[in-house]
Amino acid sequence: MIGGTPVVEFKNLDTGPCRLFGKLEQYNPGGSIKDRIAMTMVEGAEREEKIKPGGTLVEATSGNTGVGLALVAALKGYRMVIVIPDKMSQEKIQHLRAFGAEVIVTRSDVPPGHPENYQTMARRIADETENAFYVYQHGNVHNPRAHEKGTGPEIWAQMDHDIDALVLGVGTGGTLTGLGRYFRGVQPDIEVVLADPVGSILVDYVETGELIEPGAWLVEGIGEDDLPPIGDLSLIDKAYRVSDAESFAAARELVRKEGVLGGSSTGTLVSAALRYCREQSEPKRVVVIIPDRGDKYLSKMYNDYWMLDQGFVKREQEGNLCDLIARRHEGHEDFTVTPDDTLLAAYGRMKLYNVSQLPVFEDGAIVGIIDEMDLLSAVFGHERDFAKPLRDSMTTRLETLQCSAPLGDLVALLRDGYVALIFQGDAYRGLVTRIDLLNYLRRRAQ
Repeated sequence: MIGGTPVVEFKNLDTGPCRLFGKLEQYNPGGSIKDRIAMTMVEGAEREEKIKPGGTLVEATSGNTGVGLALVAALKGYRMVIVIPDKMSQEKIQHLRAFGAEVIVTRSDVPPGHPENYQTMARRIADETENAFYVYQHGNVHNPRAHEKGTGPEIWAQMDHDIDALVLGVGTGGTLTGLGRYFRGVQPDIEVVLADPVGSILVDYVETGELIEPGAWLVEGIGEDDLPPIGDLSLIDKAYRVSDAESFAAARELVRKEGVLGGSSTGTLVSAALRYCREQSEPKRVVVIIPDRGDKYLSKMYNDYWMLDQGFVKREQEGNLCDLIARRHEGHEDFTVTPDDTLLAAYGRMKLYNVSQLPVFEDGAIVGIIDEMDLLSAVFGHERDFAKPLRDSMTTRLETLQCSAPLGDLVALLRDGYVALIFQGDAYRGLVTRIDLLNYLRRRAQ
């Protein structure tokens, strides 16, 4: 099932005079283009006797290579240890664990060589583990070979040997090097276009030959803070910087207009591809790699509230405390209970929606609030009381503020441990917690 992924034309996006085609790598069994290199790197290690039956594979990864390796390891009977930076989505981490991988989450804010850098840590674990092989996708020669021998010929055949430009990203550099080498052989005048997150060093290096101080970015799987050992950057003809905001917006547009649910790096690549297409003065046939599936990012870039918290989605501002409400009651965005709901129902709703408190409504009016401490007080030593109505356990003393109240009043309430219920006149608008205030202050600092 690895390989043989489809190519489709995007017909509902503004591609200028060009035709834009997506190579949908999310149709690999692990959900990404990295399945290809996972298979070739493990089988290469087996041929070279770098791993023995029953051994341990160790890798540092932003997630997708780990999923591919965990899939291959499960089928071949290897133990799999994955070291992953802490900025990666929970869906990726759970995906890895579902395949049986051992996942170690480490810091994403440290440079190469730091003991807690994910690559440094993975190498150390491999060195300290008997019969272990550090896959090291960033320097493994079987990484680009997977694309030179597999992905490249597939695209060439699917495009009927007619392609003018190829848009891709660089994480390890394997896709660039493999596809670049293949297409230089069959179509020497093809333009290889790099899409790179703002904060990565690669565009500056391609354009000037100089290394800059890396920044930070939220897009996962592409971008570098150091030159990738197997990445042949001389193959790049044109490069675009794409911000996180542009990336997430492009990915969300892609699924709404083309029905393709891609990951965060998909947005970076599609944004750059559209820019390239719109700059052309004559028709060209352009292929953009769609590296992975978007279901690994449902809690992040496809979550409106995460996008709002990060400042990527803008709401109309009212200039008062209502701007701090994450989920507004009038829009049916919040989660509520009634006094006759059971304590178990309230507990289940808190768990399901990952909240610590719930407003209690009766006959259309807010009559109380129940939080984790209320639940704990009600059922500690009386576990069977989970089945009782929450009416007698909810807090009926409501700490309310008008939208027009000064921010200092809100801070005072939160400092005392309360949740603030925000009203506009008699209308309940929503609640504000400490994390809501922190998110608001961070957005103001951007």
